[in-house]
Amino acid sequence: MSVRDICRNRWVKFSFWALLYVLWVIWLGNYWWLFGLIVIFDIFITKKVKWAFWKKSYKEGEKHSEWNDWLDAIIFAVIFVTFVNMFFFRAFKIPSSSMESTLMTGDHLFVSMLAWGPKVPETPLTIPFTHNTIFGRKSYSTLIHNDYRRLKGFRHVRRGDIVVFNFPNGDTVLAKCPGEDYHALCRTIGRAKVISAYGPVITRPVDKEDHYVKRCVAIPGDTLSIRDGQVYINSVAQEVWPGVQNTYQVITSGQRINQKTLEKMGLNTSELRFDSSLPGYPDMPLTKAMLEEIGKVQIVQQVKANNDVYPPDYPENYKFIFPFTEDFRWTRDNFGPLWIPRKGETVSLDTKNLPLYERIIRDYENNTLSVSGEKILINGSEASSYTFKQDYYFMMGDNRHNSLDSRYWGFVPEDHIVGRPALIWLSTDAAKRFPSNIRWRRFFKFV
Repeated sequence: MSVRDICRNRWVKFSFWALLYVLWVIWLGNYWWLFGLIVIFDIFITKKVKWAFWKKSYKEGEKHSEWNDWLDAIIFAVIFVTFVNMFFFRAFKIPSSSMESTLMTGDHLFVSMLAWGPKVPETPLTIPFTHNTIFGRKSYSTLIHNDYRRLKGFRHVRRGDIVVFNFPNGDTVLAKCPGEDYHALCRTIGRAKVISAYGPVITRPVDKEDHYVKRCVAIPGDTLSIRDGQVYINSVAQEVWPGVQNTYQVITSGQRINQKTLEKMGLNTSELRFDSSLPGYPDMPLTKAMLEEIGKVQIVQQVKANNDVYPPDYPENYKFIFPFTEDFRWTRDNFGPLWIPRKGETVSLDTKNLPLYERIIRDYENNTLSVSGEKILINGSEASSYTFKQDYYFMMGDNRHNSLDSRYWGFVPEDHIVGRPALIWLSTDAAKRFPSNIRWRRFFKFV
């Protein structure tokens, strides 16, 4: 018997697919799915049920229906891609410049869920190939809602990992402007005005919140501080990764720097602004390597870091910087110290530090929370401490002065973690025309 004959043997095919299915069920951890072996046995051995009911059976010599063949291919593709998206890889596009120069606007990625383990779908009733909307309407149903559970991955999130996650503030969005941060608008102009102008309010389950991508700078149990733009973890200066950039005031002799020179350095020239009254660039984003190069340009006279200190440049700054109270006197470049909550750890609570953890207690861990004078009430009982139910992370964009990250909305819960960017398979620049808009050097680049 040849190898080809062995591969075509129905018992061999059944054994192969049954083994893969059993391994998947063990990974899933729900052994009720073992009843699916009956279906696999029938598909390959008994063939009593026509599971592919849409597929036409042809007599010998009968002409095949092109439409039926296309339908069969489409249904197979939908089932296969949906399964892959749920448990293995997912396509993702970088929508903004918050991770430049590490990830560029227009990068198309494959995101691996295997690194830290995929989440079991919480709202599985979803229109295929959509996330949360289709034609401006909700593309999923909450008729079935599973509790959060993560399958085994290869490891946990580490400091320095680039992470795709569900945007924590995306739990509530406004129907007329879903791209705006509802919570930030409520702090600045008031909830009643926000809903009146942009409502109604739409709430989303965790797995249907929009996707963000940032770098994890602090893990559970860390104490984070930022001083003059430098991140410190547990009082030790953190490594500055090659793609991390801050903005600088670059003063020239009055001329613009040659665009080719800027592009050669790796700068996104479409986002640079030249101010002739300076003269120069008031907020040029530069990595450590770019900073050295820009100082060598002949017409550059001075380069100065743009570091925000307290008091801020505009009076309502504290309403945008976590934890949104003036008492902490934090800015985006001078922030903390802040302890990152860890599962099982207990923190003492009072009205002074409550702003740091109130969203965790109320929204992420589903408790009722109220304050009466100096008393803190959790689930109706007075509390002087709180024990965390899950891990939390602190995320920052590599483009430190153009990134909506944890400095502006706080912690990322463990149940919001989606996956790790693995491969850039396409990259385009929206500011340029085809074919110069294609960044060929970024094709099939591992992240």
